[in-house]
Amino acid sequence: MTEHTNFYKRLDALEQRVGKARSAVQTAASESDAQLKQRIDRAQADLDRSVEDARRDVAQAADDARTTWAQVKADAAAKMSDVKANMDRRALHVDAKVAAHDAEFAESDAMDALDFADWALENAQLAILDAIHARAYADRLAKDEANA
Repeated sequence: MTEHTNFYKRLDALEQRVGKARSAVQTAASESDAQLKQRIDRAQADLDRSVEDARRDVAQAADDARTTWAQVKADAAAKMSDVKANMDRRALHVDAKVAAHDAEFAESDAMDALDFADWALENAQLAILDAIHARAYADRLAKDEANA
Protein backbone atom coordinates (compact mmCIF):
# COMPACT_ATOMS: atom_id res chain seq x y z
CA MET A 1 0.00 0.00 0.00
CA THR A 2 1.35 3.40 -0.94
CA GLU A 3 1.15 6.60 1.04
CA HIS A 4 -1.20 7.91 -1.69
CA THR A 5 -3.63 5.10 -0.86
CA ASN A 6 -3.49 6.10 2.79
CA PHE A 7 -4.38 9.66 1.80
CA TYR A 8 -7.33 8.41 -0.21
CA LYS A 9 -8.55 6.26 2.67
CA ARG A 10 -8.28 9.14 5.11
CA LEU A 11 -10.13 11.48 2.74
CA ASP A 12 -12.82 8.83 2.23
CA ALA A 13 -13.15 8.50 6.00
CA LEU A 14 -13.49 12.28 6.34
CA GLU A 15 -16.15 12.28 3.65
CA GLN A 16 -18.07 9.60 5.52
CA ARG A 17 -17.80 11.58 8.76
CA VAL A 18 -19.18 14.67 7.01
CA GLY A 19 -22.09 12.56 5.75
CA LYS A 20 -22.75 11.25 9.25
CA ALA A 21 -22.54 14.77 10.68
CA ARG A 22 -24.99 16.06 8.06
CA SER A 23 -27.40 13.22 8.84
CA ALA A 24 -27.07 13.79 12.59
CA VAL A 25 -27.79 17.51 12.19
CA GLN A 26 -30.83 16.83 10.02
CA THR A 27 -32.16 14.28 12.50
CA ALA A 28 -31.41 16.48 15.52
CA ALA A 29 -33.49 19.32 14.08
CA SER A 30 -36.66 17.33 14.75
CA GLU A 31 -35.73 15.66 18.04
CA SER A 32 -37.15 16.35 21.48
CA ASP A 33 -35.16 18.18 24.12
CA ALA A 34 -34.35 14.88 25.89
CA GLN A 35 -33.19 13.30 22.63
CA LEU A 36 -31.03 16.33 21.86
CA LYS A 37 -29.47 16.16 25.32
CA GLN A 38 -28.62 12.48 24.78
CA ARG A 39 -27.16 13.26 21.34
CA ILE A 40 -25.10 16.12 22.80
CA ASP A 41 -23.86 13.89 25.64
CA ARG A 42 -22.70 11.28 23.10
CA ALA A 43 -21.06 13.95 20.93
CA GLN A 44 -19.41 15.45 24.02
CA ALA A 45 -18.01 12.03 24.99
CA ASP A 46 -16.66 11.59 21.46
CA LEU A 47 -15.12 15.06 21.59
CA ASP A 48 -13.57 14.36 24.99
CA ARG A 49 -11.95 11.23 23.53
CA SER A 50 -10.69 13.32 20.62
CA VAL A 51 -9.20 15.86 23.02
CA GLU A 52 -7.42 13.09 24.90
CA ASP A 53 -6.15 11.61 21.63
CA ALA A 54 -4.90 15.03 20.54
CA ARG A 55 -3.19 15.60 23.87
CA ARG A 56 -1.53 12.21 23.56
CA ASP A 57 -0.42 13.15 20.03
CA VAL A 58 1.09 16.38 21.38
CA ALA A 59 2.98 14.42 24.01
CA GLN A 60 4.25 11.87 21.49
CA ALA A 61 4.86 14.07 18.47
CA ALA A 62 8.45 14.21 17.37
CA ASP A 63 8.53 17.05 14.84
CA ASP A 64 7.37 20.65 15.18
CA ALA A 65 4.76 20.60 12.41
CA ARG A 66 3.02 17.57 13.88
CA THR A 67 3.24 19.01 17.37
CA THR A 68 1.76 22.30 16.18
CA TRP A 69 -1.13 20.58 14.39
CA ALA A 70 -1.86 18.33 17.35
CA GLN A 71 -1.87 21.38 19.64
CA VAL A 72 -4.23 23.25 17.29
CA LYS A 73 -6.51 20.21 17.24
CA ALA A 74 -6.43 19.92 21.03
CA ASP A 75 -7.14 23.64 21.47
CA ALA A 76 -10.06 23.56 19.02
CA ALA A 77 -11.53 20.46 20.63
CA ALA A 78 -11.14 21.96 24.09
CA LYS A 79 -12.95 25.13 22.97
CA MET A 80 -15.89 23.04 21.88
CA SER A 81 -15.92 21.00 25.09
CA ASP A 82 -18.18 23.50 26.86
CA VAL A 83 -21.24 22.56 24.76
CA LYS A 84 -22.79 20.61 27.62
CA ALA A 85 -22.26 23.50 30.02
CA ASN A 86 -23.96 25.82 27.53
CA MET A 87 -26.87 23.39 27.23
CA ASP A 88 -27.26 23.22 31.02
CA ARG A 89 -27.08 27.00 31.26
CA ARG A 90 -29.78 27.32 28.60
CA ALA A 91 -32.14 25.34 30.81
CA LEU A 92 -31.97 28.19 33.34
CA HIS A 93 -33.05 30.88 30.85
CA VAL A 94 -36.58 32.09 31.31
CA ASP A 95 -36.29 35.26 29.27
CA ALA A 96 -36.97 34.83 25.53
CA LYS A 97 -34.62 37.70 24.68
CA VAL A 98 -31.74 36.10 26.58
CA ALA A 99 -32.52 32.71 25.04
CA ALA A 100 -32.54 34.25 21.54
CA HIS A 101 -29.16 35.90 22.22
CA ASP A 102 -27.82 32.56 23.48
CA ALA A 103 -29.09 30.85 20.31
CA GLU A 104 -27.36 33.46 18.13
CA PHE A 105 -24.12 32.91 20.06
CA ALA A 106 -24.42 29.11 19.63
CA GLU A 107 -25.10 29.53 15.90
CA SER A 108 -22.05 31.78 15.62
CA ASP A 109 -19.94 29.13 17.37
CA ALA A 110 -21.25 26.53 14.92
CA MET A 111 -20.31 28.74 11.96
CA ASP A 112 -16.85 29.26 13.46
CA ALA A 113 -16.46 25.48 13.79
CA LEU A 114 -17.48 25.04 10.14
CA ASP A 115 -14.98 27.74 9.12
CA PHE A 116 -12.28 25.91 11.06
CA ALA A 117 -13.26 22.61 9.41
CA ASP A 118 -13.06 24.27 6.00
CA TRP A 119 -9.62 25.69 6.83
CA ALA A 120 -8.48 22.32 8.17
CA LEU A 121 -9.58 20.57 4.98
CA GLU A 122 -7.74 23.12 2.83
CA ASN A 123 -4.68 22.74 5.05
CA ALA A 124 -4.90 18.94 4.78
CA GLN A 125 -5.15 19.16 0.99
CA LEU A 126 -2.06 21.36 0.83
CA ALA A 127 -0.16 19.05 3.20
CA ILE A 128 -1.14 15.99 1.14
CA LEU A 129 -0.03 17.62 -2.10
CA ASP A 130 3.24 18.62 -0.47
CA ALA A 131 3.75 15.06 0.83
CA ILE A 132 3.05 13.59 -2.62
CA HIS A 133 5.52 16.04 -4.18
CA ALA A 134 8.15 15.32 -1.52
CA ARG A 135 7.79 11.55 -2.02
CA ALA A 136 8.00 11.87 -5.83
CA TYR A 137 11.11 14.06 -5.49
CA ALA A 138 12.76 11.65 -3.04
CA ASP A 139 11.95 8.68 -5.27
CA ARG A 140 13.37 10.50 -8.30
CA LEU A 141 16.59 11.33 -6.45
CA ALA A 142 16.94 7.73 -5.27
CA LYS A 143 16.41 6.48 -8.82
CA ASP A 144 18.97 8.97 -10.18
CA GLU A 145 21.51 7.86 -7.55
CA ALA A 146 20.88 4.21 -8.35
CA ASN A 147 21.41 4.88 -12.06
CA ALA A 148 24.57 6.93 -11.52
